[in-house]
Amino acid sequence: MTDALTADLIQRASSRFGADAKAISPSDDLFDALGIDSVQAMDLLTELEDHFDVEIPDYELQDARTFAQLAEVLRRRGA
Repeated sequence: MTDALTADLIQRASSRFGADAKAISPSDDLFDALGIDSVQAMDLLTELEDHFDVEIPDYELQDARTFAQLAEVLRRRGA
């Protein structure tokens, strides 16, 4: 079962990059599922920081490769 934050994250990311949110699971790799590169990932991160009103240091993102991991980082930062 997908929690609300992870579901919102998947929906926002898939809408931004034209991916099918229904085909994405929390354990999917962000880059593969969205078909994006590192520059696009940084754009997404900026959008998420603005939306959730949080600041995410680069070092916290090093191991966040899946939607579930990114949602956990957002949670730790107060999203």
